[in-house]
Amino acid sequence: MYGKNIETLKKENMNLADKIYIFDTTLRDGEQAPGVALTVDEKIQIAQKLDKLGVDKIEAGFPVSSNGERKAAKELNSLGLNATVLGLARSVQKDIDAVLDSGLDYIHTFIGTSPLHRDYKLKMSKEKVIETAVESVEYAKDHGLTVEFSAEDATRTEHDYLFDVYDAVVDAGADFLNVPDTVGVLIPVITRELITNLKERYTTPISVHFHNDFGLATANTLTAIECGANQAHVTINGMGERTGNASLEELIVALHAAYNIDLDIDTTQLYSLSEFVGRITGIKMPVNKPIVGANAFAHESGIHVHGVLNNALTYEPISPELVGHSRRIVLGKHTGANAVKAKLEHYNIDLTEKQFQTVFNQIKALGDKGKTVTDDDLRAIAITEISSAKETPIKLEGLGILSGAVVSPTATVKLNINGKLKETSCTGVGPVDAAINAIRELIQDTMDIELEEYNLEAITGGTDALAEVFVISSDGEGNKSTGRATNDDVIMASILAVLDSINKILLMEKN
Repeated sequence: MYGKNIETLKKENMNLADKIYIFDTTLRDGEQAPGVALTVDEKIQIAQKLDKLGVDKIEAGFPVSSNGERKAAKELNSLGLNATVLGLARSVQKDIDAVLDSGLDYIHTFIGTSPLHRDYKLKMSKEKVIETAVESVEYAKDHGLTVEFSAEDATRTEHDYLFDVYDAVVDAGADFLNVPDTVGVLIPVITRELITNLKERYTTPISVHFHNDFGLATANTLTAIECGANQAHVTINGMGERTGNASLEELIVALHAAYNIDLDIDTTQLYSLSEFVGRITGIKMPVNKPIVGANAFAHESGIHVHGVLNNALTYEPISPELVGHSRRIVLGKHTGANAVKAKLEHYNIDLTEKQFQTVFNQIKALGDKGKTVTDDDLRAIAITEISSAKETPIKLEGLGILSGAVVSPTATVKLNINGKLKETSCTGVGPVDAAINAIRELIQDTMDIELEEYNLEAITGGTDALAEVFVISSDGEGNKSTGRATNDDVIMASILAVLDSINKILLMEKN
């Protein structure tokens, strides 16, 4: 992204590890997000997609917690994935045994080390915590496991004591030292100091597991990597306890695009993976979620759209294709003419300049009402303009509707008929029927109109959906015509469609 300068910056200001491992904990910490419960089959599907993506490690779950968790760990372990599958365990023998019973070769074991955890959760002395941690690491190593040790709540642990804990588990044989920011209190400057100190003190690889309570999980993880961290714990969509964890997709794309680091990850899988996990967990992504949100590559502002249409990099940091996403040009109040023309060209819709100006003005008017105009809206508006009568001897000048639970629906319609204003009121079985009856009465000296077909479609969802009405009218003398109109008011769309068909019939008779 930054060209050659990034290489100079890396050499001068960073201590990057030769290999950065991506440790995905969606199936364990991600599943701990409130309201999320994954079945064994769902865990298998996610694990297979993560493996296809190219992550290095997949935390299958917490085997001791339930039979389902043990079954999931066993099933994942039997898939023959390229990624290493591992299980979580407290520094308790039965937890470690559950990981062993699952057939896993890698364990992630932890114990709380902060004063809060020691005093209120574990009720252990500093010495007892170290003793317990060492015993669990030794037990796991004696049973042939690769051991990753976490000092839970490390970032609120006294630094000298934290180093005492890590010293002890390294001596006991720990293969990875993980640093959990359990409640997400780290800021990058503290991350830099902590990870730098750990890298200077240990040759054992350093892993980080950062939570997002202050919105800094990904930033802190990147800072840790700059300082030599060998491994990053992440989750898909940043799922996890409370506000979640460092985001898999954000971290991978940042390392690829901003740091020029090749992780051997197939980034084109990121968007589909995010969508899949969002669907099965029921956690809808915010539209402005980096990398995978609906608006990540969406543009509405006329200035931005003009730039993107000429060269996408003017207003995009990366190509959406890099992550399997797609670019969207959104139509609304900020839209410029270039965006609308590009959309129409995409759908092979040709308009005269006058027709285009009418369509463009209608889009801007809808935008001013707070509506985002979809592609379907645009097509309907454009097709309506193309198919509308070229001459309008009858024009709508006014419409009033009275309707309610205890009154008959009544419509008051004012028409301009060949330059003369006429007005009347009629009732009907509904407001649309009442308005059409009023139109019939007003034009009875000109023609006898019959409505043969009426179709209403809400183009987009929601109570403010743009309505498209299509009608077929006849005059009783063999002349028949279609009428079409779009409006965010259903009654208005209906009246305009009927008048469109009437004007077309009048033009037939004239010609």
